[in-house]
Amino acid sequence: MKILILTNYANGLYLFRKELLQAFSKDGNEVYVSLPPDENMDRLKDLCHIIQTPFDRRGMNPFQDLKLFLSYLKLLRKQNPDVVLTYTIKPNLYGALACRIRKVPCLCNVTGLGTAIESGGILSKFLLGFYRISMKDAQRIFFQNMKNRDFMNKNGIALENNALLPGSGVNLIEHPFREYPPEDKHIRFLAVIRIMKDKGIEEYLEAARIMKKRDRRLKFYLVGEYEEETRALYEPQIKALAEEKTIKYFGHIDNVEEVMARSHVIVHPSYHEGLSNVLLEAAACGRPVLASDVSGCIETFVDGESGFSFESKSTDAIVRAMERILALSHEERRQMGIAGRAWVEKNFDRNIIIQTYRNELKELKNKRR
Repeated sequence: MKILILTNYANGLYLFRKELLQAFSKDGNEVYVSLPPDENMDRLKDLCHIIQTPFDRRGMNPFQDLKLFLSYLKLLRKQNPDVVLTYTIKPNLYGALACRIRKVPCLCNVTGLGTAIESGGILSKFLLGFYRISMKDAQRIFFQNMKNRDFMNKNGIALENNALLPGSGVNLIEHPFREYPPEDKHIRFLAVIRIMKDKGIEEYLEAARIMKKRDRRLKFYLVGEYEEETRALYEPQIKALAEEKTIKYFGHIDNVEEVMARSHVIVHPSYHEGLSNVLLEAAACGRPVLASDVSGCIETFVDGESGFSFESKSTDAIVRAMERILALSHEERRQMGIAGRAWVEKNFDRNIIIQTYRNELKELKNKRR
């Protein structure tokens, strides 16, 4: 089959779905990927045919979005794929609509609802209406947590053609279990998040300030890239905290596991998620987690066994969760990490996702016979 994938970010596709691309090629399929150009595109060149489709991942310019939609229509006519896979908001909306018009089978993956829908209001209503129209004829719409699926169903979207996926899963070979580090000198907390409000950056920084004043042995790590629209707000704060040694900021790094393996507790204060890859990788590494009690986070660990949940959007809640896990012994924290590894092995192996897509392609082939 000729498979066309529409997505918005080369690095995300490589980090979380390269095994899927490899499986498609191994099965004899021809794989094409359409995405905006960036410095990570070369990572995909041995896995698929790349089609550069420029667009702004986060912009709201209707003329630019119309241009993207028209480019998808043109792409479908030129490539004539047997099936299209879409990931993230704009490819889901405009790509699925283009597939509906061109009558091309489409498998959509809703990796999260996004701030515009989560915030409610007129824009939310408009986008929900758009989803109802664009995804109406999709062969399958995958959701990564039940709350997102139920919300969309309540709004008349994907009523009969939905399914749940365990996120993008985790590669248990590339993310092996790592022995829990000694705690004789420091206990290191790590947050791996994009530097933006909805990922809980403000609460994490404030919690680090509070806890560092109480115990200088605690260390707070931060990994993640700035969103350009909020860089001016957060960069001075993070630089100041780094200079006073309250946090250590690593910026964007590809091999997060190296920092994760040196850390003792992973903190994920996000306001909303599709399904958190960070928490899956933390559990695979064998680290206990502290995470917001929101869908997309709570599915990735067993509260009280492999981590603790806390109320989102609350610095006090993060501080209490940190105090709670610090009250445990070294061995108790180590055992929480072991429990987390067992949980992802059972429920979030990336091979589950690969087999699900293979089944969908098999079903599509059978329909055509």
